[in-house]
Amino acid sequence: MHLTCHQTASGPRWALDGQFLPQGLTLSALLALPQPAMLTLLGALSSGESVADAPLLPPIEASQEVWGSGVTYLRSRDARKAESTVADVYQKVYDAERPEIFFKQIGWRTVGSGQPVRIRQDSKWNVPEPELVLVINAGGEIVGYTVGNDMSSRDIEGANPLYLPQAKTYTGSCAVGPGIQLAAADELINLTIKLQIERAGATVFEGETSTSNMKRTFPDLAMYLVREIEFPAGVLLMTGTGIVPGDEFTLQPQDLVRIAIGDLVLENHVA
Repeated sequence: MHLTCHQTASGPRWALDGQFLPQGLTLSALLALPQPAMLTLLGALSSGESVADAPLLPPIEASQEVWGSGVTYLRSRDARKAESTVADVYQKVYDAERPEIFFKQIGWRTVGSGQPVRIRQDSKWNVPEPELVLVINAGGEIVGYTVGNDMSSRDIEGANPLYLPQAKTYTGSCAVGPGIQLAAADELINLTIKLQIERAGATVFEGETSTSNMKRTFPDLAMYLVREIEFPAGVLLMTGTGIVPGDEFTLQPQDLVRIAIGDLVLENHVA
């Protein structure tokens, strides 16, 4: 099952496998339900109306939140240690039982596929971070995934880990989409993640990894996120990156960032 959100004359509307769901049904309402109840409801609600050419919106609602996880892949640990003046903190969190979890973006400030992402104007070293994004319901269950681009200013965070919110959370720093693939957590453990960056029509970087390379498990990350905070409308959780361009690389305006996980492809130009 594949959920998408579309712009219509009457406002945003959700669809299942290319057919509109009833007007007024929200992702928040779906994620308030236990996973079996949500799947049963979706199976009974298809309207039969095709989405046709209805433009895509980000698969998140305005009041929902996107959170992030860090240092979940060895490649990420190494890159963060290399950029930082206090490298040992990244080794410690990589080895620790408790993961790094941080707030990334609110739904109304999150962009979807085909919409622009940005690089900070006060930063000189910026990269996309391709990540599998968990879709988690109000009960803390993983019900599916989407693709995420966790835009990051490496020089700002590298100067001091306390600058993480500025390096990670700003206008145009978070993209998710194009839709949500409904799936259980055990279906996500061996998915390929691909990153391609094009500049003036030529590929300037490409890389590939697999979720099987993660040190931490998806249920573990979800459990820590919901341990002491409630998400009655559900939440999206970025799970860290295993692809980091070399230290000589930085994004430039007009670059095209393409991230693919399974059949989902997220594309964003850099503004």
